[in-house]
Amino acid sequence: MKYALTLLAASVLAAPVLAHNVAPGSAQSSPVLLQGGTLHTITDGRIQGDLLFEDGKISAIGSNINLPEGTEIINIEGRHVYPGLIALDTTLGLVEMEAVRATRDANEIGNITPEVSAHTAFNADSDVIPTVRYNGITHAQVVPQGNLVRGNSSLMSLDGWNNRDSLTESDIGIHISWPQVAVSNSPWERRSPAEQREAQAEMRDELDRVFTTARAYADAQQAGVQRRQDVRWEGMRGLFDGSKTLFIHADDRRQITQAIEFADEQGITPVIIGGRDAWMMGDELAQRNIAVVFGDAYGLPARQDDAYDTAFATPAKLAQAGVEFALAYPGFWDTRNLAFAAGHTVAFGLDHDAALYSITMAPAKLMGVEDRLGSLEVGKSASLVVSKGDILDPLEHSVDYMFIDGRAVEMSSRQTQLWDKYRQRRD
Repeated sequence: MKYALTLLAASVLAAPVLAHNVAPGSAQSSPVLLQGGTLHTITDGRIQGDLLFEDGKISAIGSNINLPEGTEIINIEGRHVYPGLIALDTTLGLVEMEAVRATRDANEIGNITPEVSAHTAFNADSDVIPTVRYNGITHAQVVPQGNLVRGNSSLMSLDGWNNRDSLTESDIGIHISWPQVAVSNSPWERRSPAEQREAQAEMRDELDRVFTTARAYADAQQAGVQRRQDVRWEGMRGLFDGSKTLFIHADDRRQITQAIEFADEQGITPVIIGGRDAWMMGDELAQRNIAVVFGDAYGLPARQDDAYDTAFATPAKLAQAGVEFALAYPGFWDTRNLAFAAGHTVAFGLDHDAALYSITMAPAKLMGVEDRLGSLEVGKSASLVVSKGDILDPLEHSVDYMFIDGRAVEMSSRQTQLWDKYRQRRD
């Protein structure tokens, strides 16, 4: 009874924070010129000049731009303009309060759920979103959670009335949690080492069965002999014609090696997410053109003989090896620190422009939206942010303006509202 009452009380207390009160921006009604800033184009270096956008798209970059009638001019002299940051491997909008089950909707029951589409559970009113947005993130990949075959991730805009408004790209790829390879000696692990290894082998066998069935279904659909649709295998069909990406979550080197061998057997080039030990096999990953979404920028040493800065220096090592990689800050609330995680990698050897690339253009390419997002280029979406200083530096970072598809986004959150409230307090 006491436990039930505690959960009830937590749910009641959580109710007021399940939705924010910041209205989405209105569609762009007139051209906007950002005048006199430093433009971090990502694909064409840094430009000192102006940027014009109309109808939600960038229409001109440079100086002495011919302005359409009615153009709104915003003087941003001394400020920096960046493409909106893209957060990968998040549960943003799927989780509100980890301690309250009613606010968590990140995974389905069961180990095999390829039919899941994460965007269907996305809560555009999440109170976490304005806080994450405040640090320059305009888009996020929302990823279903689970123990084996999780389902499909989608790319969401962080400014919308609902999940349909926010949806930028649906069902980008299937996510798999690769089975553990290590034997746990933790006090809560009741299975013997032999039992653990047997369970791991069974999960790998299950993966083989799932992909064999899904491929047979896809072939039958292609041949026109499959009369009924199965939502599970429909969710995986894109893996076999190249229209979807296979994201494999793996950290241990042995996991990554097994995952690559499995993908080879399936004839699929995967993307490794997590990639804690990817630095150990950079040459192989580069040679095979296997991209990595590194999600351990602030990680602690995984082994007793690892250097303290192993995780910090991994992005620089991947870049040196020629591995295509993006940086992620998994989770939901902590995702707001993505820019600072990228800045941290600069302190440990990664080139500044490469760090910016890893949270803008690299994520866009991995999700197949590089023609719309990830850089400041004419014709691309006017999804961008203006910061007083270097967006990767916690001491200089200060986002003044944000636009998503040309819509001006209000830079307000529960935290800024409380700040404004208590600044008015008088003793």
